[in-house]
Amino acid sequence: MSEILKLGIPKGSLQNATIALFKRSGWNINVNGRSYFPEINDPAIDCAICRAQEMSRYVENGTLDAGLTGKDWIAENASDVHVVADLVYSKVSARPARWVVAVPSDSPIRQLQDLQGKKISTELVAFTNRYFSDRHIEVDVEFSWGATEAKVVSGLADAVVEVTETESTIRAHGLRIIHELMQTNTQLICNHPAWNDQAKREKIEQIALLLRGALLGEKMVGLKMNVPEDRLEAIVALLPSLNAPTVASLYQSDWFSVETVADADIIRDLIPELLKNGAEGIIEYPLNKVV
Repeated sequence: MSEILKLGIPKGSLQNATIALFKRSGWNINVNGRSYFPEINDPAIDCAICRAQEMSRYVENGTLDAGLTGKDWIAENASDVHVVADLVYSKVSARPARWVVAVPSDSPIRQLQDLQGKKISTELVAFTNRYFSDRHIEVDVEFSWGATEAKVVSGLADAVVEVTETESTIRAHGLRIIHELMQTNTQLICNHPAWNDQAKREKIEQIALLLRGALLGEKMVGLKMNVPEDRLEAIVALLPSLNAPTVASLYQSDWFSVETVADADIIRDLIPELLKNGAEGIIEYPLNKVV
């Protein structure tokens, strides 16, 4: 089997976010115009761009060795692929998206059972059919090419099954969520032959390791500060860290340099506390990867 890994990059809303994530991980992917085969600065990888909706099928049938797509589209296609890593990122937020059932705000429909015999519009047709069938609720599921929320607003459907991260689009169309079908996030997947090939498996595991490291680095920052000896214990007690803060003596001084890594969302509260407890010269810096 060839040692060149054929890697699928999702086209559409995830494309730019995926390319940016790979750049933070050490790979530069250069998309030239309308080419579906972008360049990448790794001779062991060939890239191809395809729709996330189709990615798992191309990976399963061997057209691609590996790719990034949503958990939802793997479920929709019922693809037999190996999931290497869960990667929570998107163009909007760093949290999983949700597939939900939504109806007009003034609809009498309150729960799934109320949809018996009703029409549902969605892009996630196969999964939606299975979901309702498993619950013995008969519905008419129609495929939507887009603008799905508008289908129910215009009376073309009684409900929609749609993906949302912030619920803003659903609320903007005057819809109300009555049920969550599943949470989804991006996954790095590969087919079984590629996973069983040592060279390709090592490359796939390298990609997974560094992508996860880049995502973790995005959520954390480094902190460095100077601390007098008599305040050192108090400062160290305040600091979170992966293991323990790094403490080093300053040259010919009774001061110390203290360095640590912390979650970015606590920094705005942590820095004032550090200053009140005697830290000086605090430097906050971004992290590219945490592995």
